[in-house]
Amino acid sequence: MLKDKVMQRNHVTIRGAGERTIVFGHGLGCDQTVWERVAPAFESGWRVVLFDHVGSGRSDRSQYRPSDYDSLDGYARDVIEIADALDLRDAVFVGHSVSAMIGALASIGRPGAIGTLIMIGPSPRYLNAPEYRGGYDREDIEELLAMMERNYKEWAKYMAPASMKNMDRPFLAEELEERLVSNDPDIMRQFAEVTFLSDVRDRLSQVTVPTLVLQAQEDSVAPAEVGEFVHKQIASSTLRMLAAKGHNPHISEPEETIREIRRYLNDERGI
Repeated sequence: MLKDKVMQRNHVTIRGAGERTIVFGHGLGCDQTVWERVAPAFESGWRVVLFDHVGSGRSDRSQYRPSDYDSLDGYARDVIEIADALDLRDAVFVGHSVSAMIGALASIGRPGAIGTLIMIGPSPRYLNAPEYRGGYDREDIEELLAMMERNYKEWAKYMAPASMKNMDRPFLAEELEERLVSNDPDIMRQFAEVTFLSDVRDRLSQVTVPTLVLQAQEDSVAPAEVGEFVHKQIASSTLRMLAAKGHNPHISEPEETIREIRRYLNDERGI
């Protein structure tokens, strides 16, 4: 019964077959369908697990309690419960954006369940700080949050192309915008606040599993300096710069994203 509850709460879907499991975690304002260009490539030889964070996509939104999700630890607890429900051992967790940190926290909280982390555009802190460039001043974040409250659709219309880049392919930003507006504005407003005001820099040194950091060019959400910072803080990490531009390489350049994940898993991890 508990397993069923967890599976329904996060709309967990399982595809493919294999001895090893690879889990894909989506970023703010999206859902598991954002992996539609990447996940199928791993269905041959892997058990592919996809899920929606509570409040996103087809998750059970009745299970959303603001007090349960007032920090990234709340989302990490959900990932741990999914890992327990599926009896995961040495799984690969692919996390985009905020899910990169959520996956990192889950790997710390449940040692053994996650054996490898793949971080795409990760950021442990989005706010600038002394001797640290996160990419945003507090005024920037406050304006983004205020925009979400005033007119959520306008925020989505602004945020999609700003994070996607690739202006020569406007359909990519339009696709992302559609995903953003499909979510509950109030839930996304809190998720955004938790995301952009989080600071888990001091937790990165606790990550002990092999980690690949994939950093795209011209990422306005998580600049290259942040990817380098994450790499330096995680002793067992590898940093790779992508040719892809923007914060969503799994959408704009899925083939490169697939290739780099496979390269790391096959050549460096031997799995």
